[in-house]
Amino acid sequence: LPRAQGLCCGPNQYFTPSEVAAHNTAEDLWVSFLGKVYDLSPLMSQYKGDVLLLPIMEFAGKDISSWFDPKTEDILKYVDPLTCCVAYYTPRGRFLHIPPNGPRSDWDSDIGLPWWRDSRYEVGLLSAKTRWIRIINTLTSQEQWMEVCSEETLNEILQRYLRYNSHARSYTWKYNGAVLDVNKTLSENNVPDNDLELEQLRLDRDAFTPAILLHYNDDLTEG
Repeated sequence: LPRAQGLCCGPNQYFTPSEVAAHNTAEDLWVSFLGKVYDLSPLMSQYKGDVLLLPIMEFAGKDISSWFDPKTEDILKYVDPLTCCVAYYTPRGRFLHIPPNGPRSDWDSDIGLPWWRDSRYEVGLLSAKTRWIRIINTLTSQEQWMEVCSEETLNEILQRYLRYNSHARSYTWKYNGAVLDVNKTLSENNVPDNDLELEQLRLDRDAFTPAILLHYNDDLTEG
């Protein structure tokens, strides 16, 4: 059966790590850090050819939270043993908007906001926990597996599902016979997420993936 990562749009949407990972080229480059998702494609275009982009390109589509101090939300710092000065910790090499350790004639200190503090690049939030569900259309018997964000409401999940069924809004969504509230998350709708328990019991998650049934509104049946 087909499986898919959902696609959602909007200023506060959540993304799965798989969705972020799909943007892994210099022309289309996303990263995540500290729960946020940044689209650095405009930055890559603006500074195309700059060697300071290389460490960023190496982590295209990946999470770079390890680069940051979670308290300050700034790049990690350390005391340089040679100069005894505080410097940014960049073990992969200095990257864009990180100042050099010493005086440099080619360094413009007036860069404004560094890219990691510039909210213009932020496109959404990284899901802290994703989960798989099965959506079954009772009218056509079509079954679609989807990886969704646990933070999303059912309405946001519906937005993801529209690519498979453009008439999804014409259906009533049910789980275990109960009509689901589109303004609540799956957990708030009592759709369980048993991933942790299944992993501890070494059971196949696919065999226990919750099934949500779609009933066409002109043909509502109990189920």
